[in-house]
Amino acid sequence: MALRDFLEIPYDQLEEMNLEAKADRTSRKAAHEIQEKRMKYLHDEKRIKAVTLCFTDLEGRLHMLDYDKKFMLKSADNLTFDGSSIRGFSAQKESDLRLAVDWSAFYWVPSDFFGPGKVLVFSEVLEKDGTPYVADMRSRFKRFLNDLYESDGYTCNAANEIEGFLFTGRNAEQAFASTGAFEFVAQGGYYHSLPGDPLRSFIDTAAEVQRAMGFANEKDHPEVAPSQFEMNYGYAEASIAADQIQLYKLLCRQVAHNLGLTASFLPKPVVGINGSGMHTNMSVSQNGKNLFWQEDGQDQLSELAHSYIRRILSVGNDICLIMNSSVNSYRRLDPHFEAPNQIKSSPTDRGSMVRIPIGNERSARVEVRSIAPDANPYMALYTFFKTGLQGAEKKVSGKEILPDNVYDAISNFRKSSYAKELLGAEVHDKYASLKEMAADRSPRRLGTVVKTSEIQFHHEVQNQLLWNQF
Repeated sequence: MALRDFLEIPYDQLEEMNLEAKADRTSRKAAHEIQEKRMKYLHDEKRIKAVTLCFTDLEGRLHMLDYDKKFMLKSADNLTFDGSSIRGFSAQKESDLRLAVDWSAFYWVPSDFFGPGKVLVFSEVLEKDGTPYVADMRSRFKRFLNDLYESDGYTCNAANEIEGFLFTGRNAEQAFASTGAFEFVAQGGYYHSLPGDPLRSFIDTAAEVQRAMGFANEKDHPEVAPSQFEMNYGYAEASIAADQIQLYKLLCRQVAHNLGLTASFLPKPVVGINGSGMHTNMSVSQNGKNLFWQEDGQDQLSELAHSYIRRILSVGNDICLIMNSSVNSYRRLDPHFEAPNQIKSSPTDRGSMVRIPIGNERSARVEVRSIAPDANPYMALYTFFKTGLQGAEKKVSGKEILPDNVYDAISNFRKSSYAKELLGAEVHDKYASLKEMAADRSPRRLGTVVKTSEIQFHHEVQNQLLWNQF
């Protein structure tokens, strides 16, 4: 007789359940209805033992807490945590913060990778008095999208092409301080990895998990560099798309860990080969109509879409630190490796910050190419949509380039009245200070060798132990 009877759901059923939950969210089903439905499900499903609550810090790192299911059902309106233990959140003297469950962002997870008897749900960070916490970019982005829908009927849509590397061994990033190198699991490259090799096996497994979690898979493949991968999935409403970035990186890391490997989203972990980007495709719709499409428009885009592009380009240097948030990011902005560092748009030139992909009435969109996979997805998408739709247009020469080091990017960001207005003075200063703290632990010149410090003190790698080894 089994002592434990925890929930384990087949992958095909997981996909159906997660797609249904996504449909509820996409259709903007009333929050209280979704909450009632989810809480009843948790109460009735005796095989669930814990609920994993997720939130994202200011730098974009995902944090997870497991709450006992019975406790959470009784205390869902009074969940607290120590915000002073999260970099960039509250100070020690004002440490207590609250978590509010976002029941619309509810996921059933594959038990073979996340553990049996668990479900996952995103949350929003609140002040002690229940008001939104200023440094929680997820809740700010969600409020912006809701206000835009209420005022103009606009729905913002996004899809991200997230590249990463697969390295030999677990915790290869944390071990870099002692090893000084990353070891590829495969040497194949773009379309050249053989079926069944470690990279292809990882991609196949991660794609199965991704599909089960309702991503609506499109295509996946090894990328240009050795041991590099990319798994593409469908367009979604922008708040869902931002959550999916966090889930994509989480599931890739978890699958790799189970295989004794490391999935890394450092922008340029190895010099001499292509880095990893997070090309961000965006459009805006109204009543189901794609407002970026115009058949007889330049590049078949509407004036709204071209204005969206011009506004983003006009603040390219101001927001570079949001798109490229780490010391290591600036290795990727190298023109020798298709670097998208030119502050211009083009339908063909992949060195442009913004590309205009071939599209039709359904798929017309704009693609920001200069963003790295370690960016805070909520901050980045908030920046793109708010700037593109509500920012001021300035003339761009087309000859400017983005900074090639984090120090110039921090300086531009600090001096930018637009960045301060966009994020608010408090968050603007907090974010810049966090970036300066990491940068100050790294050499000012990148050089041709990846330095231990740019990995060890990276916001997605560092922990308390590594941070104190300085």
